[in-house]
Amino acid sequence: MENEEWIRRARDGDRDAFVALMRQQEEALHRMAWSMLRKDEDVADAMQETVLKAYRSLPSLREPNYFRTWLFRILINECNTLLRGRKRTVSVSDFPITASPANEYDRIDLRDAVDRLDEKQRTVVILHYFEDLSVAQTAQMLELTESAVKTRLMRARAALMQKFKSNPKGSMHYESI
Repeated sequence: MENEEWIRRARDGDRDAFVALMRQQEEALHRMAWSMLRKDEDVADAMQETVLKAYRSLPSLREPNYFRTWLFRILINECNTLLRGRKRTVSVSDFPITASPANEYDRIDLRDAVDRLDEKQRTVVILHYFEDLSVAQTAQMLELTESAVKTRLMRARAALMQKFKSNPKGSMHYESI
């Protein structure tokens, strides 16, 4: 069955169709929430609220083609709500007990480097490159202009290039932030 048909069925009240749609998007939603929140409890809360709000407001979705963008917008709003509610303190348990040896950075992959970007850059990179959303879709989802999204993407690419440098052996070397 076409995705658009599943969305129409879910919008018309078919719970099984809604569950199937949520399972289809679950991994991508989780990655997005984790990239913004970084705490399992908060990610679980954001995911639960997103599913609940999506289920309640699905009948109001006018264009099934924008379901994924609409769903991500709900999730991003939930993540931002949780971030605003967080206290500005840092728990001692959040710090590592021992320092990491420098050679561990040699094994860090691109995804880990992206996770180290500031939130605004990280969000646009994940939506555009990992979730394959267009610049226009990313702009719509984040309520930004396309120009702002392009600027954030350009700055994120520049930041990533600065973090990765070729060493004399030709392999990548990651500089810590």
